[in-house]
Amino acid sequence: MATERGVVRRPPGRKAQILAVASEQFHRRGYHQISMAEVAAEVGITAPALYRHYRSKPELLLRAVESDLAAVRTAVRSAQGLDGLCAALAAVAVDHRALGTLWQRDARLLPSVQRAELWGCLREDIAEMARVLTAARPELPSEDAEFLCWSVLSAYGSLSYHTFAPPRRRFERLLQRIGGAVLAGTLEGLPDTGSVAQRPCPASESRREELLTAAVRLFHERGFDNVSTDQLGAAVGIAGPSVYKHFDTKAELLAAALVRSRERLWHEVEGAIAGGGAPPEALAAGLRAYVDFALRHRHHLGVMLSETERLAEPDRKAAVDFRRDFLRTWVGLLQQVRPQYESAEARIRVHAMFALVNDGVRNRPGCSRPDLAGCLVELSRAALGLTAQQPD
Repeated sequence: MATERGVVRRPPGRKAQILAVASEQFHRRGYHQISMAEVAAEVGITAPALYRHYRSKPELLLRAVESDLAAVRTAVRSAQGLDGLCAALAAVAVDHRALGTLWQRDARLLPSVQRAELWGCLREDIAEMARVLTAARPELPSEDAEFLCWSVLSAYGSLSYHTFAPPRRRFERLLQRIGGAVLAGTLEGLPDTGSVAQRPCPASESRREELLTAAVRLFHERGFDNVSTDQLGAAVGIAGPSVYKHFDTKAELLAAALVRSRERLWHEVEGAIAGGGAPPEALAAGLRAYVDFALRHRHHLGVMLSETERLAEPDRKAAVDFRRDFLRTWVGLLQQVRPQYESAEARIRVHAMFALVNDGVRNRPGCSRPDLAGCLVELSRAALGLTAQQPD
């Protein structure tokens, strides 16, 4: 509709609509897979019209992350007590399911200054959550309280990685129970396992294997599109063009690296489950093996989470099929131990456990704790509903 001067009025809420669409598209397909023109088309406007609201795709990503984190901040600042905190964060998790992938996968692509500002805001929210927690549990050391709060956010962020959605009220109640169980966790007296470092590559390892190892680390840390063949070559002491003696394309290297990551994960964790004995013992063995794998191979887990969308369709399908089969193994085992769990609940709990461990070993406060392995096992048991006392 035009005014007397011929100026077209923009529909109210257009900027928020663009942000919601972009957030969902980045979440579903990955930041590098989405163009501004595609966002505009989804909203129903032209690309020039979109640029009147957001100057660039990086700005759109930044605002999308800020918007979701603002919802977390509002929930934390308005919550009353632990129950209120879990309830408020559960509602945010359901309403902002893109936050987990935007924060863990796409926000790393932002400039370092912007990332630092976002981290600062999130740390403030964690400190406020820890204040609420220690008011209810004054015996908790501050570092334990903050570790528990980070773990709750990780568990709730796991909703980004699945589409299971029971009726909303049931969904939020389940998330509240999971969050309450994690915040009730006890971290004192856990064994000191020391730091677990990546195992060095054998001196006799082939150049191809060295490239696979370097690719996993670099793709995880910087993102597939931000790693050049020159950087890959330099990581193993060869010129960039020499990478093509071993892999026809960078995409082929990514696909091979992800295959190697999946093979290692399957071998170590499935082997532990298969040899664990009865379901409770097998589940415990699998959990310990998964935590151990995560501590030693955090880059492998990270690249599987962050770069699968960059694969060509046949390779992507193989990765998704693996993820589905791996999840099915855990869900079936958990239901044998907790037969009262419906499939949706078991899946949601398993995803929460995966996210809690995956985030716990990667680039966040607490990941250098000497008792980290024990902490992650204990809190994973809480997320799965295996601890002795669970909230009602």
